Amino acid sequence: MKQKTITHAARLLCVLALAMTMTTAAFAADPPEPAQPSPCYPTAVTRSEDGGEIRKMYDLGPEDDPAGIPRSDFEQEGYHYTLTDLLKQELPANESRQHTETVSVPSQSKDMGAVLALLPQTKEFITEDGLAGTLALKLDTVKVEVAGYGSSTKSVTATRTYPGLANQDTQYIPKSISDNGHSLTLQTVNWQTEGDGHFTAVASYSGSATSSYVKGYTVTADYAGTVSRINLNKIRYVAIFEGTALEPDPTEEPGDTTDPSLTDPADPTVPTEPTDPTDAPTGEKNNVLPVVAVVVVVLLGGGAFYFIKRRR
Repeated sequence: MKQKTITHAARLLCVLALAMTMTTAAFAADPPEPAQPSPCYPTAVTRSEDGGEIRKMYDLGPEDDPAGIPRSDFEQEGYHYTLTDLLKQELPANESRQHTETVSVPSQSKDMGAVLALLPQTKEFITEDGLAGTLALKLDTVKVEVAGYGSSTKSVTATRTYPGLANQDTQYIPKSISDNGHSLTLQTVNWQTEGDGHFTAVASYSGSATSSYVKGYTVTADYAGTVSRINLNKIRYVAIFEGTALEPDPTEEPGDTTDPSLTDPADPTVPTEPTDPTDAPTGEKNNVLPVVAVVVVVLLGGGAFYFIKRRR
């Protein structure tokens, strides 16, 4: 009878240990995380003149997942942008269109011969969305405009002779004169004696004259032609974001850029929030479960041993 009791107790311990081991393994296994799509990067970005819309173009191949196209809101140049539409376009095998590009170059002369020497007859261009081609100069669009003016100042002098003066008195000499539109002031007087006892005054005047000059010219011209590209099984997605102008926060003090919600984690004076002991990471819970299982098995084994010993 005692031998049967011991046998039944040993079987019971084995069953309990196996059950606890299976339960622990079930809790320890974490579900696999879903695979994240690879990020996609735009091949071209355009922005409207008023900043109200941004379009991002993605040319994806058959192996690319469009789920990797960013769709989150973002802020740029004083606007908050939100995705409003995602368009899908099938690109033709050969894409081409007419394109006009305006160029601007500086010039020191407005002479047309010197200007045309700055403009090649053809130029290679690549558009923002990746189409390339050779464009030709349109001569009827060439314009030359003044880029700016400068000023220079120079000294101006003049001499005046005043004969037949009764004596050498400067009161008879004008203190200022006008010469070619410039105002000059008296500087020196030289006296000469005439044969009849009168005097001749030779007066010297000086002043400054300011003149303007052209600092340079700006030449603009258009190049036009066909641009194209070959698309190899590409699909274009166009993400359209609408922008809303950001308004300044009226509660912020001028010059105060400190965010009170941001604190230095290394500052010992900042109080820390108490942590909830029940919020332990999943990994820690999984490490505790096997220990609990061993403790339960030991307790059950000790109880069974005590029961058997009393029966004896």
